[in-house]
Order: sequence, then C-alpha cells, then structure tokens
Amino acid sequence: MGCEHSSTVAAYIAEALDHPLPDEVAARARLHLLDTLAAIVSGSRLRAGRLAAAYVEAEGGRPEASVFGTPVVTTAANAALANAMAAHADETDDSHVGSRTHPGCGVVPAALAMAERGDRDGTALLRAVVLGYDIGTRFVMALGYSRPRAAMHSTHSLGSLFGAAAAAGALAGLDARQAEHLISYAVQQASGVPYWERDAEHVEKAFDFGGMGARNGVLAATMVAAGFSGVEGVLTGEHSYLSTFADHPHADVLTDGLGSRFEVMETAIKKWCVGSPIQAALDSLTALIDEHGLRADDVATITATMPDDRLHIVDDRDMPDVCLQHLIAVTLIDGTLGFAAAHDHARMEDRSVRAVRQRIRVAPSAELTQAKPPRQAIIEIETVDGRHLRHHTRAVLGTPANPMSGAEVAAKARDLMEPVLGPDRTDRLVGAVLDIERFGPVKGLRPLLRT
Repeated sequence: MGCEHSSTVAAYIAEALDHPLPDEVAARARLHLLDTLAAIVSGSRLRAGRLAAAYVEAEGGRPEASVFGTPVVTTAANAALANAMAAHADETDDSHVGSRTHPGCGVVPAALAMAERGDRDGTALLRAVVLGYDIGTRFVMALGYSRPRAAMHSTHSLGSLFGAAAAAGALAGLDARQAEHLISYAVQQASGVPYWERDAEHVEKAFDFGGMGARNGVLAATMVAAGFSGVEGVLTGEHSYLSTFADHPHADVLTDGLGSRFEVMETAIKKWCVGSPIQAALDSLTALIDEHGLRADDVATITATMPDDRLHIVDDRDMPDVCLQHLIAVTLIDGTLGFAAAHDHARMEDRSVRAVRQRIRVAPSAELTQAKPPRQAIIEIETVDGRHLRHHTRAVLGTPANPMSGAEVAAKARDLMEPVLGPDRTDRLVGAVLDIERFGPVKGLRPLLRT
C-alpha cells in the first residue's frame, strides 16, 4: 500500500506540467501567484527579508535565480530561501485552513527559482504552483491532526516543504521514478516544531514557514535531477512518513482528488496583512465602523469572541501584526488598517492605542471553533451612549466562501509593491502576472522585480 500511494503521488508530480488547468483554477492560481509576489516584494524590506537577502548574497553561488527586491542573482536553492523568508516576513501571505499551512510562501518561491533556473515559461510555472498547493496541503491533512495544539510537528513547515519539493521537481523535469526519490529526500528533510509561536521577531518564523521548506524542496529536486538515487514507497507502512509524523493517519488523503480537486481553490488570500485568526475580527469591526460611523471616543468596551483553538496565536502578542488587541485598537482609532499601520511597532507603546486596548476583552469560543466556514469571529461593542452593537463575520473576505475579486487582489498587490518598485513597474508586473501563461520565459520578470 505504501508503494501505491507513493507511486500515485510521484506520477502526479511527473505529469503535472503536461496537463492544462481548468480555467477557474488557472484564474485563481494567477491571483495567488500575484499575492505571493507582492508579499515577497514588501517583505524584502522587512527584517527577515533583509537578513535572508544579505545572507545568500554573502554565500554567493552560480547565478540561477533572482532574490526579488534586490539586485542579487544566486543559486536556485539560495533564491528560494531568501524569497520565501521575505514572503513570510510578516502576515501578508495566503493560508489554507484545512491543512493549517501557508502554501504560497514556500511553493511560489521554489517554483519561481526553478522556473528561472530551467528557463521555463509562465504556463509551466503556474501548473507547478497549483501542483505544489495540491501536494503540500494533502501531505499535512493526511497526518490527521485534530487541533493545532495536537500537532507535535509544525504543519506550516511540513506543508511548505512538500509543496515546494513537488513544484520544484516538476519544473526540474523529473520522471515518475525520480519523483519517488524526490519524495524520499523531502521526507528525510521533514522537520519543524511548533514553538514558532514564541518567536517575537518573525525571523525564525519566516524560515520555519517559508525559507526552510522552499530551500529543502529545491535541494531535493536538484539533487535528484543531478542523479542522486533514493528510496521508493516511503509514504505509508513501517518506518514511513505517516508512521513517523501522523497523529491519526489517513493515507488516502494523499491521493484523493488529485487532478480533479485543486487545493488552491481552498486557499485564502488575506484582505488584511495580519495573522489569519484576526481577519474575521477586523471584518466585523470595520463593518460596525462603516455602518455606525464609530470613533474610538464612542466606544466604552469591545468584546472579541474568537475560536478557542487558535486564539492563543494572536492573544496579546508582542508583534503588532499578530496582536489581536493592538490591531483592534489601531483600526478603531484610524477607521481602517493599512500595511504600514499594521507593522508600526512604535504604536504598540502609543498612549492613545494603549488606552483603547484597556477597553478590549477577548472571549474564547468552542462553538466558533466548530463553526463552518472556519475562522469566524464576533465583535460586540458597548458605546458610551448605551448602544449594544454586534457583528458576526461568518465568511471572511478572501476565503473560499467569500473570495476577493481579481481587482481587490490587484489593489492589495499594488499597495504592497509600489513603495518598493514604484507605480510604473508595479503596474507592468501586475499585468504580466495576470497574463502569465502568455508572458514567456519567467526570467523576463527579473527587470520588473530587481532594485
């Protein structure tokens, strides 16, 4: 049985670039490619992105792929590492709730690096990205973790690795037998412990979620392409991926729906550049602000009711973009929340922000944890004039149940990239990505992404 699952996945990887994508899948994938590129470009100016770029520049290496937002061209593995850390240098990138992973920050940088290395075109790139989302998410969902804190290994690290390896392997042109060996090298590199929650600077977290998986996936692909042999049938059975990492293993999840159900369609793009569990709370708060014209002085108390399985991720954190109470306060004061405000560390000590935070309480809810669609939130406000206001966000904007439009994603991307690339290059890059299948060799993106 282990051989059957491994061989099915390997064949899917080997054949992925040969099969056209359904129109709606290609359209969604283009938006995730654009959204992740925007996260990389904006993240190149944040601490994790800057450190990663400087590190790989010092490492040197054959010029195969670009580090976006910089003039650096380095090996594919190094470029994947740096771009993936920039992609998750904050909380801008996409997320897949079923697997508890951030697929884009690992898959897209690996695919871009290998597409540049192999002189692949935009069609091949897009198909490899969709493949990476399919494989990375399934490899985590097959582990059967019931709750985030039940996971002994970091789902974010595992999903990134296997998604990146699949995308990189397809772009390396591996055949089915080589793809089996690719899987084996990926399994041997599988790692990640979920203490990333304690990272107060979002640097190791950027490596854990994006950089490690993207680099290791590219390493696995290029090693096998160079002739490294490996073990076959490593996914199930004794001494296998599932026997080592799974809580309640579900081997069939590895292969169910391959080629007919595409996980990029189940992946959320964030409207707000903040931690995923905060999205619904901000949707509810801004809805109340818009409906009632609320200002901070109008509010006596705020209660945020949140799913109890993920509240700990964002409860009173010391990073602005993952601190629920801080972001509620800033949004109430400003009337909305932009990228700069969500990442302004100084405002965490601002007296006016701290004063509003004193009026905020959070309430964990087992009901919201079980609610479908997931990641719901309720904001309740008691006003100084005695009104009780309430808004329950059930389908967060940007999730599969309430997807952002192409225009909304493009607007987010422009907001993130224009400060780095300028408006003209940003417009040309957005146009190129939204027409990526007709763009030609991916290397052609270099002039638009270099600074």
